Amino acid sequence: MRFTRLIRRAACGIIAGLSCPAQAMPGPDPAVADAAPPAPPPVTASIAYKGDVVAVAAGRERQRRGVRYMDIVDLVVAADLERVAGWRGMTALVDILNAKGGRANDLANTLQGVDNSEVSGSQTRLFQAWVQQRFAGDRLSLLIGRYDLNSEFYHNDAAGALIAPAFGIGSELASTGPNGPSIFPQTELAVRLRATGPVRAGGGQAYAQAAVVRAPRGVADDGPRTALLVAEAGWQGRSAVAIGGWSYTRPQPRITPPGVTIGDGRATSHGVYMLLERDVAGKAGAPRHWRAFARMGLSDGRTTPFAGGWQLGVTGQGVVAGRPDSLVSLGASSGALSSHYRRGNPPDASRLATAESTIELTYADRVAPFLRLQPDVQYVRRPGGVRDRPDALVVVLRAAVDWTLF
Repeated sequence: MRFTRLIRRAACGIIAGLSCPAQAMPGPDPAVADAAPPAPPPVTASIAYKGDVVAVAAGRERQRRGVRYMDIVDLVVAADLERVAGWRGMTALVDILNAKGGRANDLANTLQGVDNSEVSGSQTRLFQAWVQQRFAGDRLSLLIGRYDLNSEFYHNDAAGALIAPAFGIGSELASTGPNGPSIFPQTELAVRLRATGPVRAGGGQAYAQAAVVRAPRGVADDGPRTALLVAEAGWQGRSAVAIGGWSYTRPQPRITPPGVTIGDGRATSHGVYMLLERDVAGKAGAPRHWRAFARMGLSDGRTTPFAGGWQLGVTGQGVVAGRPDSLVSLGASSGALSSHYRRGNPPDASRLATAESTIELTYADRVAPFLRLQPDVQYVRRPGGVRDRPDALVVVLRAAVDWTLF
């Protein structure tokens, strides 16, 4: 998502304690050790504003050309409850956001979307509110509360700068059911268990995590509330690999064309995915480095338009000499339409292609201590998966402002 990095920074400072450069103690004695890094405050709060100007040109049709504006205000409060209330190993996070959607995808008319900030209308909501208990020297943690699934599952940092939604969570999972899983902008209650440990051979860290997430209720989902079961395991280091799987506990409405339309019957949706990352130049954390990623997912394709999809790309940090915050990212993605979805196409409708694909190039840099600008361009092939629909060109200028309140 979108503000996932901000949320992680706020939570990380509380949960793990961000390390700071050590400062030498004054005095002539060389045996004096460096000063210990200062502990983070027990409670932190930050607020961020993100505004996107989105220009869309799709073919020669005037109704498919235009400029839209959307923005998000996000307030994140994180607390170390061990230091606040004496509850050992417990932390908490509250995330409230206000989003205003410009409906840019109404012009592009894609199935996967063109901007990961877009919402259907203005809304203020409690996005996340959870507590986390750590055990066994931080190797095991249990999280309970309102939770963004994509903050930890089906997520890789190397794709995080790209704006197209498919680079956040695979479209075959993001579009399941009438309201999707518990991701931006609508989340639900969840229980997540995560275990981590060092890898002796080659270094890095291995992990395994599983979650039970209540699925958001959709407009046509008037049956018993369903839950999403998801599990993921892998290791993280210079190379990172993860494999995950998911399934809903109850059937959901089937999806048919045009677009995402509720069809006849219900089905239980399930799928699998794989994430790969690798440093290709330099090392993560260095002033200049490049990291490549590749992702692939598969689903049954009955409660989503997609049987699967893939995304790949490369991201470079510190690409401009003397500008450590400069970043460039190039990505390509494709969402493969399922046979169930294509068979449901009305006889008088335009023929469907096998996939909707996107190429995206973005650059971001901090131009002031509080301001980050990000121009972005996307080329969408066969928007909506319609064979004879003109391709779409999307240009985005994103401005992000963030403040640490305390």
